[in-house]
Amino acid sequence: MNPTPAFSLADVSFRYPEAVALDGLHLSIPPGECLAVLGANGSGKSTLLRVLAGLCFPERGEVAFFGNPLTEQTLQREAFARHFRRRVGVIFQNPDVQLFNATVFDEIAFGPLQMEWPKAEIVERVHAALADFGIEALKDRPPHRLSGGEKKRVALASVLVLDPDVLLLDEPTAALDPQSQGHVIDFLFGCLGKKTVITTTHSLEVAQEIADRCLVLENGRTAAVGPAAEILQDTALLERTHLVHVHRHRHPSGAVHSHPHRHY
Repeated sequence: MNPTPAFSLADVSFRYPEAVALDGLHLSIPPGECLAVLGANGSGKSTLLRVLAGLCFPERGEVAFFGNPLTEQTLQREAFARHFRRRVGVIFQNPDVQLFNATVFDEIAFGPLQMEWPKAEIVERVHAALADFGIEALKDRPPHRLSGGEKKRVALASVLVLDPDVLLLDEPTAALDPQSQGHVIDFLFGCLGKKTVITTTHSLEVAQEIADRCLVLENGRTAAVGPAAEILQDTALLERTHLVHVHRHRHPSGAVHSHPHRHY
């Protein structure tokens, strides 16, 4: 028997005043899967993540979390909202939008405090999270004075301290230097098989490293969905959806021709 999906979407559509973001999306994400959501800017990736996070709600269609309707009404019920927020962790593309405490220690302790955990357990969990992400030396620093890579690690620690079952990550390696990107990819690799991970990304390298399956969005619709190994080898699909580009290339012989470049 197949397990109840972590998330299921049926005919989900969402419109901003200026454009349609999602258009008739059907999707089922089993627990423990790592799904990479690929697409060009404006394809609907971030909106899909916001819908899964319960931060916005479709104008048409249904979303369920482990079989329970995920709606504005159900999230107004304290018991369900607490259960959902405890199990689902969200990392935004720009960590500045979720870092607001005076110190890194306070930032990581904020979630457990909202869950009303015992003080001794909070202190223990925070110190463990600081160690896991190698940011012990930052614990008394104001988050807004950290580098981009440091902020990303603090944001991850502030979510992972709650040990959520599901991670929603919006462009987790965007605007990071190569070393910081490597730290994030290593972290995601460690989540494989242990957590349900849905990550939006432009990076085919990230998808290749961590994804079990890829969903390619184009103008809010499913352009393709399938095993990562198959999707990432479909050059025609990747070119059509602007995930790879064609440009001229000069060889040492002097010959010039055009072909797709992935730039991993």
